[in-house]
Amino acid sequence: MERLSILYASALFSLAIEQGSVDEFEEQAIFIRDALLDGDCLRIIIHPHVAEAEKREFLNNAFAAHINRYMLGFLFLVIEKNRETYLMPALAALIGKIRHYKGKVTANASFATQPDEKQVAEVVGILSSKLDKTVEVSVKVDPSLIGGPFIFVDGYYMDWTVRTRLNELTYNIKESSF
Repeated sequence: MERLSILYASALFSLAIEQGSVDEFEEQAIFIRDALLDGDCLRIIIHPHVAEAEKREFLNNAFAAHINRYMLGFLFLVIEKNRETYLMPALAALIGKIRHYKGKVTANASFATQPDEKQVAEVVGILSSKLDKTVEVSVKVDPSLIGGPFIFVDGYYMDWTVRTRLNELTYNIKESSF
């Protein structure tokens, strides 16, 4: 499934570059993804007993006024080929390709408590300078970390949590006692 989703995303990305509409394609892919995240919309699209014509009509009514003909054609193609389950992964891959092209990454940062704006800005500043990319931070609060952040970005992770330090200390003490 991943391979076909990437092929769809690559084709749409190439078209976005060719049309000079990378920002438009990104906005529309995000719009479609977010609309389909509503469980009822996605259920209609992937339901095997809903006829292709009904799905096309639904997509046309829901999206035609908001997206370009290429994105609408992509949606129709997915329905026509009975590849509805590839839709969300393809949209995610397209968004990822465009964000990579534009030099943007999202850092998933976990903190023991809700960080203030200054802490988040500091993380963004450090990561932006290290990665030489525009960084957005998605913050999650996880009290089990005790303190310090855990950050995953662009395939790398940084773990400065108290929990990890305590686990390392415990391991080192156990290893040295034998």
